[in-house]
Amino acid sequence: MGLSFISRRALTVGAAVLAGALGLSACGSGGGETSASPSGAATTSAPAAAGGPKLVTPGKLTTCTNLPYEPFQFKEGDKVVGFDVDIVDLAAKKLGVTQEIVDIDFAVIKSGAAMAAGKCDVAAAGMTITEERKANIDFSVPYFDATQALLAKKGTGAASLEDVKAKNLKLGAQASTTGLDHAKANGFNPREFADSPKELLGLQSGQVDVIIQDLPVVLTWLKKPEIAEKFELIASLDTGEQYGVGLKKGADPVILKAVNDAITEAKADGTYEQIYVKWFGKKPGELG
Repeated sequence: MGLSFISRRALTVGAAVLAGALGLSACGSGGGETSASPSGAATTSAPAAAGGPKLVTPGKLTTCTNLPYEPFQFKEGDKVVGFDVDIVDLAAKKLGVTQEIVDIDFAVIKSGAAMAAGKCDVAAAGMTITEERKANIDFSVPYFDATQALLAKKGTGAASLEDVKAKNLKLGAQASTTGLDHAKANGFNPREFADSPKELLGLQSGQVDVIIQDLPVVLTWLKKPEIAEKFELIASLDTGEQYGVGLKKGADPVILKAVNDAITEAKADGTYEQIYVKWFGKKPGELG
């Protein structure tokens, strides 16, 4: 959730940390974990057929995400949709199953705790591949080139992080994201917000003057007249990030292959470009 484009999140997960992390509530909803089905995800892997994937729930590829993070994953009515959802659907189709989505705190996802505890098979949450995260989870091949952006109230006169510092403007960032990491690496101590909606609200309410967030998320916000009227994109920050689908450390090779093959084949046959244009309105390489 933090949409490095943008960005996110090495913790060694001990038994005590795992137990504590899994008690966190989901960021997007303000409540506990939610699932696309009444039963939710099981906590133990289901028996696999010979040569088949070891899935948390039979017939389902269970995906951990953190809602909302539009346009990557968000609710449209009762259905979770978005770019990440469409990408994982391709892998589910390869496995001959359907995708089940679980909303959970991002920190629990990036630490590997969610998958280690059998909450999900994969994680797709606009999550940047980093060396720190690779210590706790495995990643698919990259599926999205990401960068960060600065959104500010109009009239600040700032056009870079350097300007934000020089003008003594208050900076906000989403907790546990690479956007937060990038700001700290540049000498800031941003006000942290639990999720992207709270971060935007912090800007709107004047708690901060500028926020750092993944560019596609910022561009989606600016499509809303009430946002575009008062706020503006002041800078894109090329952080060289790439998103990956996360998997449990020592990932099931059948699931990992399905995800990697789905991404690779979609990029080769034009399906990826179609999904990209659907959610971003531009072709790959044209954003930002």
